[in-house]
Amino acid sequence: MDEDAFRELTEPYRRELQLHCYRILGSTQDAEDLVQETLLAAWRGLERFEGRSSVRTWLYRIATNQCLNALRAKSRRPQEVPTMDAPPPTGRTTPTWLEPYPDVLLDIADDAPDPAARYEARESIELAFIHALQGLPPRQRVVLVLRDVLGFRTAEVAEMLDTGEVSVKGALQRARATLRKRQPAGADRDRAPGPHTDRERRLVGRFADAVESGDVDAVVALLTEDARLTMPPLPLEYQGHEAIGAFLRYRAELRGAALRIVATRANTQPAFACYLPDAHAGIARPWGLLVLTLEGDAIAGITWFADTGVFRHFGLPRTLPT
Repeated sequence: MDEDAFRELTEPYRRELQLHCYRILGSTQDAEDLVQETLLAAWRGLERFEGRSSVRTWLYRIATNQCLNALRAKSRRPQEVPTMDAPPPTGRTTPTWLEPYPDVLLDIADDAPDPAARYEARESIELAFIHALQGLPPRQRVVLVLRDVLGFRTAEVAEMLDTGEVSVKGALQRARATLRKRQPAGADRDRAPGPHTDRERRLVGRFADAVESGDVDAVVALLTEDARLTMPPLPLEYQGHEAIGAFLRYRAELRGAALRIVATRANTQPAFACYLPDAHAGIARPWGLLVLTLEGDAIAGITWFADTGVFRHFGLPRTLPT
């Protein structure tokens, strides 16, 4: 088989493989790199592919083991958690290295005929689920993703991981139990406005107006009473109107200018790329990306990502004119 034929054979699976790697690693950049390594390994091992499984299953086996190898290689992930000037938090969490995933790389149709399938697809990509996954041991993490998210049979997973079915069943049972304890209740999904609906646009638009006008009170007024603000990998959590308001006012004072924002979507949730104006240069520079979790007609969560390196994955501009 030549390279063109190999590319035609594997290209239909590239996006789903990248999402698979993201679920396991929690990093958009690492997922992109691991897909490249997966396809290179598949090309090199093409002669050993005996066709006993489908091409898709074969590629998932390679990708999963590439991810497990990456998780063992500590050099892939920074070892020191960054710091931030901030008021005392209401709580502390375990540092979790996590990046947002652009919706432009997803293939979930809002008008697909099966609402339950759409729901499950989105739930397995949302930040709360991805965050909870990162707290699982690597082997449990991949077993849960392969079985509960992707629907592979126990025997298939055992073959992918070169282990027995009893081992897979045990890892899955432990992973499910841990996930139930660690995954926060989050927003009431049944009450959240649907993606791209007028109801969602109105709420998100009010939030955008408040941010760009520097009106912290207006931002806080859009939050649920028990809303949370988190900033992975920082182990800081701010919950409730008073705590979040104090944090936002403190950071606004440090910045000295209201942010400019560009709407986008991450992990099937509304998101905004934030830019800080530079009066001397006449431009606004990348400052961070925030993702909103909605509940009813309010905002139940704000997740802030300070690493602007993810902007390129979203197709966002490098700067904005002021």
